[in-house]
Amino acid sequence: MQIKSAEFVMSNSDVAKCPKDRLPEYAFIGRSNVGKSSLINMLMQRKSLAKTSGRPGKTQLINHFLINKNWYLVDLPGYGYARVSKSSKKVFQKFITKYFQKREQMLLAFVLVDCRHEPQPIDLEFMQWMGENGVPFSIIFTKADKLKPNALKRNVEAYQQKMLETWEEMPQHFVTSSSSNEGRDELLGYIGSVNANIQ
Repeated sequence: MQIKSAEFVMSNSDVAKCPKDRLPEYAFIGRSNVGKSSLINMLMQRKSLAKTSGRPGKTQLINHFLINKNWYLVDLPGYGYARVSKSSKKVFQKFITKYFQKREQMLLAFVLVDCRHEPQPIDLEFMQWMGENGVPFSIIFTKADKLKPNALKRNVEAYQQKMLETWEEMPQHFVTSSSSNEGRDELLGYIGSVNANIQ
């Protein structure tokens, strides 16, 4: 897929105010400092597209970017949890939950994971929530350039093994580097193929 245009459309915290057209949406989400802005800018080949709404405080909003006039890249805040019951059941920001539950045109979420670290409970819990709520997602391993190939392979395989303890199969996953463009063609090609199947 070629990126012909990428424009910032809006930021808000109210799912009801998200764009009214029915264009397909792909949501990008991960823990803070996972490299989400860098990844989005690399995918779109714009130096500061994701910074358009990057003022402090704005990171707590749902950011819509219209790509090629026919699909939305949705930049969601990093997830954090708030305790809601004694059973230590956790939920993240209400509007993120609402976004995933109400936004019918959201076809796929990409959960970003820093490939340098072993599987983190907060990421695994978030993906568990996605699975329990029937939200389709793929995993994007970020910062691949920070590891040597063997270490990278080992870490990704460790993640797969951990997930297969509770999942029947590993979700689709991509390995990316914002500095070397690794994974860009595969990721955009995948989004293009999903778009092609719904039109």
